[in-house]
Amino acid sequence: MKRHIDFDGLCNFRDLGGYLGVDGRAVRWGRLFRSDALGKLKGTDHERFRSLGIRTVIDLRYPWEVKRSGRIPHDLGVTYYNLSVERHPYDQAGQEPDVDPARFLAAKYAEVAHDGVAELRRALEIIADDTAPLVFHCHSGKDRTGLLAMLVLSLLGVREDDIVADFALTELATERLVAEWHAKHPELTLRWPAYGRAPAAIMRLFLDDLRARYGSVHGYAVEQLEVGDDLVAALRRQLLQP
Repeated sequence: MKRHIDFDGLCNFRDLGGYLGVDGRAVRWGRLFRSDALGKLKGTDHERFRSLGIRTVIDLRYPWEVKRSGRIPHDLGVTYYNLSVERHPYDQAGQEPDVDPARFLAAKYAEVAHDGVAELRRALEIIADDTAPLVFHCHSGKDRTGLLAMLVLSLLGVREDDIVADFALTELATERLVAEWHAKHPELTLRWPAYGRAPAAIMRLFLDDLRARYGSVHGYAVEQLEVGDDLVAALRRQLLQP
């Protein structure tokens, strides 16, 4: 099965299938996807998207981002949720060149993990209830999307090494993400060389932070998101092979 799915307008669309979860059961292929902003779908992308059978989209961006950059086209006939998980916008491209991406972004993820508890829980509920293929995304499909992907995979029992490796796959899209930024902002200078990057150290640090405070990702989910056994069981029932 293919993890990376090619689109003309998207550069970071991936299938989360195949990772081994609890009891050695694999995450179903073709069931859960992560992506950069779906408003970039164009031309033959529409047919390619339809072929995946996706019926639900969870958009993790701010409403003003949706208004500025567009949402998934209405003619694709999906159920659409805008669950903005972030509260404090910041400019990644404008960071000082010497800002360490691992520590800086791990701190931002921790901020989102505590500011966006209602939206993250709602996203888990939607995923657990949906029997059809589903995709979630933010702007680049890296940070907010990476946090939700980590949370879902962790609750499915996927190994930390696999979760970190999945996060770091965005590195394969970095060149295109940087090119997109330059195309949209020809008058500006990209100050931060880590823009669009997803080194594994970011997710490692974030997971270390959650572990230090809650004992585990599951502990965070229980204490902050009030995730119970029923929701975890529903996620595993929907997303793991029997």
